[in-house]
Parts: sequence; structure tokens; C-alpha cells
Amino acid sequence: MSKQGKRKNEQREAVKPARRGKRDERPPAPWGSVPLAELVILGGIVSLIVGIVGQNPTAIGLGVALAGLGGMEVAIREHFAGYRSHTTLLAGTVFVFTVGGVFYLADQILAVALAIGAVTFALAFYLARRAFQRASGGLSFRIGGMRG
Repeated sequence: MSKQGKRKNEQREAVKPARRGKRDERPPAPWGSVPLAELVILGGIVSLIVGIVGQNPTAIGLGVALAGLGGMEVAIREHFAGYRSHTTLLAGTVFVFTVGGVFYLADQILAVALAIGAVTFALAFYLARRAFQRASGGLSFRIGGMRG
């Protein structure tokens, strides 16, 4: 190869963008290789066991909250990176928090809280699906080896 050909190849390689992860690779956590989500889930499981054995409702609630928090972090990271679609889980979380807030904080009857929750579920589902489609390059879902 001539010197001029080598220079062109070197210029092309210098212009290439930084390598992004493959579509089939789980997105990395922002805090590096520390398994923080897994540790939070483990703490939740331990707290659940302690709460059930000791009949302590506070420990049970803390365990559910910690395990849910760890799982949601992974689901949010995977969803918005286009790795796996967690649309229904994310919209369901919005529904639960909305119904709880309207029922307990706004002191509305359950029928009103559920109706408002259903509207927020539909909106969150639509927005989460659109966000996944943008992140995944147009796919509407990605489950295991299935793509659609």
C-alpha cells in the first residue's frame, strides 16, 4: 500500500466515533462495575426475611421498597438504553404511585383514584414505548431473542 493510501486509512480511522456497546449487551451502570442494584435487592430480601420472621411490618415495608428500588433501577437503565422493553412495568409503577397519591394524599375515593391512575398509566405507557423505540432504533419491543 502506498503512503498516500495509508494516510487515507489513518484519517478514516481517526474520524470513526467512539465504539458504543453492541445492542445485545446490557447497558453499563453509571457507577461502574460495583453491583449496587444487586446489593440493594439483596438488602431488600434480607429485610423481608427479618420482617417476616420477626413479624415486623416496618422491616417488611423496607424490604419491599429496597427490592423494588433495585429492580426499577435496572429496568429504567435497560429500557432507556434500548436493551429490553420494560414499558408495562414503568407505566404500572406510575399507576401505583398515582393511585396511592390521589387516594391517600388528595383524599379522594378509590374510584376517582383508579380512574386518574388509568389515565396516567395510558400516558406513561405511550411515552415509555416511544422512548424505547427511539433508543432501540425503531423496535417496539425486545424480549430475549425476539424483536418486533
